[in-house]
Amino acid sequence: MDENGENATPGFLVWRLSTKWRVAVDRAVAPLGMTHAQYALLASLYGMSRAGLRPSQRRLADHTGLEPLYVSKLARALESSGLVARTRDPDDPRAMQLSLTEQGHALTGRAITTVQNLLDQLLRPLGGQDDPRARQFARDLATLLDAPLDPHTENEKEQP
Repeated sequence: MDENGENATPGFLVWRLSTKWRVAVDRAVAPLGMTHAQYALLASLYGMSRAGLRPSQRRLADHTGLEPLYVSKLARALESSGLVARTRDPDDPRAMQLSLTEQGHALTGRAITTVQNLLDQLLRPLGGQDDPRARQFARDLATLLDAPLDPHTENEKEQP
């Protein structure tokens, strides 16, 4: 890939950026004893709880984009570590609601600060997090994430 990515496809650039970000977050949160996936779950839970929500594992899976089974495994491991509490949803006995423990809240707060500093570094070429270019970049990414994917429709278009 050339320095400006001019000859790379958008898909390749998204892949490279997501890989770069995942590796950077993994390295940044490792001293706190967590992985990027654990951070994604804990930080999402932190934000949702600040909004007054106590999400189910399924809702957290939908929010993070992680597979429900993986969220379940992560939640159990985080519960064993004393960072997350899992309780039955009173409205749906099949569902588990998640909340941060006091220890989980404190650790997640430190991790969020660490990752926000990393985000400042990542977005510096766009003028920083508050720059209009960075805000437009975030809107563009959100648009791409919100676009429905129907691989069968796309494959059918290619058929003669």
